[in-house]
Amino acid sequence: MGSVTRGNHESKESSVTSTVTQERLTGRAWAVLFVLCGAIFLEGIDISMMGVALPSIRAELGLTTGELQWIVSGYALSYGGFVLLGGRAADLLGRRRMFVTWLVVFLLFSGLGGFATEGWVLILARFVTGIAAAFMTPAGLSIITTTYPEGPQRTKALLVYAGTAAGGFSLGMVTGGLLTAIDWRWVFFAPVIVSAAILAAAIALIPRDTPSAVRGQGFDLTGALTLTGAMLLLVATVVRAPDVSSTQTLATGAGGLVLLTAFVLIEQRAASPLIRLGLLRNVALVRANVGAILLVGSFVGFQFVAVLYLQELRHWSEWKTGLAMMVIGIDSVLAPTLTPWLVQRFGNGRVVFGGFVLAVLAYAAFLPLGTTFAAMLPAFLLLGLAFALAYGPLTIAATERVAEDEQGLASGVLTTSFQFGSALGLAVVAAVLSAADELTVEGFRNGLAVPLTAAVLGVLVAIGGLRVPVGKQVSANG
Repeated sequence: MGSVTRGNHESKESSVTSTVTQERLTGRAWAVLFVLCGAIFLEGIDISMMGVALPSIRAELGLTTGELQWIVSGYALSYGGFVLLGGRAADLLGRRRMFVTWLVVFLLFSGLGGFATEGWVLILARFVTGIAAAFMTPAGLSIITTTYPEGPQRTKALLVYAGTAAGGFSLGMVTGGLLTAIDWRWVFFAPVIVSAAILAAAIALIPRDTPSAVRGQGFDLTGALTLTGAMLLLVATVVRAPDVSSTQTLATGAGGLVLLTAFVLIEQRAASPLIRLGLLRNVALVRANVGAILLVGSFVGFQFVAVLYLQELRHWSEWKTGLAMMVIGIDSVLAPTLTPWLVQRFGNGRVVFGGFVLAVLAYAAFLPLGTTFAAMLPAFLLLGLAFALAYGPLTIAATERVAEDEQGLASGVLTTSFQFGSALGLAVVAAVLSAADELTVEGFRNGLAVPLTAAVLGVLVAIGGLRVPVGKQVSANG
């Protein structure tokens, strides 16, 4: 195991993979990992910063609760809808090329969002930014999974990477609060600055790809469009349910199901399918992706409820809200330190199960809707620990035992699950809150029932992973 993925190493080499040894990673390999972690940190912080800024955006642009959630959902759905195509593009066209090109697009449209004066412009900018992330993120993740050999090295790299993503996701809340206290537009401008720094480092450090052995294959653009359309319609069905007639709601939902069915049929017949459906016969992969939907869906839904509760009902300022929720950022410390030890000791399945149990306790602890930070602190701490335990091991479970030429695809499937989960969780919460004539304590409690239910379902899904012996899980990683 002294080289990277032995079969692949015989056909291509890079200056990064050659720096990986059985004992340690050289400085250049760590530098590349740092660049890739910077990109996933940017992606995570970009999502969560938006959550804290939503009330201020609503106040200036005059958006309803249903319209407001599309600022997050528009990003998540375009991200989730195109990420499979992005993963395939990384495999066929080159991981470095996709990473660098779409990082530039991410930078440009994040800046455009900061100049928006109409809600639709902001939503459009977020939609295109999501497409950019859909191509950039699986490219970055597959650079890692093809650079480090499966086993302890890849596990360590993935846990550092996932821990960075989780840290960005949680620390973005305090960053978003502080930036929004200045002006909500800085929530869009700050990622431009970070993107520019990451871009410069990526161009300098990430080596060019060797041409793919499967370059002759094509792209399933029709599949990507039908999948994105299906997710948009299904989420729109949930969001609009309280405000429109049952006939319109049923029509929208039926349209989403038709497109989803069309997507499956297209994938069965396409010469170069967006997703090889046989990949879904991997039970551990399916379980990991369902867990990803529930984990992120519950977290994003909770964040939406908590931010609106603190700012609109308790009248906390943006910076105070961000600082209070910063406690959840404890996962950025625990994910790369405690979680690897727990995975090695107990296996992925048990760690994921423990994470979901803690998530249930966290959401239940927040249900009383206390008025002081001390009353909310236990919920925030439990949630940070839950995210630290579940996020990284889910990432490992979704990509292990997958052929190298499908690592980009597996990464894309996982990212689709994360993004669709966030959009769906947010849509359900927004629908529950919109059903009330006005936002009250009871209405917020009803909203909190959504992430709590999702976390309970996550516990039930994670039980399946407990059946795998610890020794087998650890050996699967090395």
